Amino acid sequence: MAPSATEPQSQFSTTDRVLVKPWSRPAPTKEDLDWAPLVKIDLSHFDEPGGKQELARQLYDAVTNVGFWVVINTGLDDERVLRQFSIGNTFFKEPLEEKRKAPCNFAEGEYFGYRENSRWVGDTGVKENIEMLNIPKAIPAYAKEPKHAITTQNYDEIASFHRDVWEKVARKLFVLIAIILELPENYLADAHAYDEESDDHLRYMIYNVRTQDEWDRAQAYSKGGHTDFGSLTLLLSQHVAGLQIRTPEGNWKYVKPVEGGITCNAADTLTFLTKGFVKSTVHRVVTPPKDQINIPRLGLLYFSRPGANTPMRPVPSPLLDRLGLLTEEDKDPDRPAVSGTEYVRARVKDVHHKTVLDKREGTSFEFQGLKVPNYYD
Repeated sequence: MAPSATEPQSQFSTTDRVLVKPWSRPAPTKEDLDWAPLVKIDLSHFDEPGGKQELARQLYDAVTNVGFWVVINTGLDDERVLRQFSIGNTFFKEPLEEKRKAPCNFAEGEYFGYRENSRWVGDTGVKENIEMLNIPKAIPAYAKEPKHAITTQNYDEIASFHRDVWEKVARKLFVLIAIILELPENYLADAHAYDEESDDHLRYMIYNVRTQDEWDRAQAYSKGGHTDFGSLTLLLSQHVAGLQIRTPEGNWKYVKPVEGGITCNAADTLTFLTKGFVKSTVHRVVTPPKDQINIPRLGLLYFSRPGANTPMRPVPSPLLDRLGLLTEEDKDPDRPAVSGTEYVRARVKDVHHKTVLDKREGTSFEFQGLKVPNYYD
């Protein structure tokens, strides 16, 4: 069994320092793709007088109808961002033996560590092409999580970036959404507090190159979309196209990378907390354009998830109450409710603890009254 997230583990070490080679973004596609129109939220205005209120107004339609948006001017220097991409790219070039030293413990629904591209896509003869390394928050609760050599050797840098993404972006977005919901500004940020235990993670991710035939076989088996498990997903800019969202009209449109920007989307637990008011957006990754099909799609993401002390109970929002979304049961602060960590880990286990990716059309995942479809056309 893979190591537990709560079980003390020794750190992996090596006498040889892993050389992190600089990575740069590939050229954008020249194909004329059908791009989704996404609002841009300029976080440089956040601390201006009335700035948060104006940004909340701009964000309203994105979180309640579209589910995806872009933030710009976050205060994260692009050199730091590219350095994190470089660390991820270097890790994925490490020998498989090294990468396997700290695997995700999917048997317990835990997502920290390395996810190998080992699952078969049904009976297609094609494997998934995704690898990822998920780094937990840099807090004492996770100090003994096993680390790969490259993580250990660059941990101060990774940990600083990890916290800054939450502080400079995720926290501010939670404040804006709280303003929309007419809650105290820090209500949602406190429910996702960085220093509390939760399954937040910084993710290095890569979609390895496939042939056109492999893409065709995999997508003939399943080309549906999904929603994310937690509350917010932040995707730092890279240039290989392939991410699509399902628009409110039911059409699939590409998400265009924004230089220096971060693409954001709301996810399932935020939808649960708001009785569906905040939209968890359906999205998928499809075959890259012809001029990028031979480029690995490297990703750098941050996932914010409510933790062990956050019950999955609708928030006491005056707006939700006026809209008639809150029942008397919802307003009962003593009503038993599953925690954010319990829900997310149950979902992770259901989706990932398997060796074959099965068809899930027409099925749903349900855990203690919380229900989401497994597949979207």
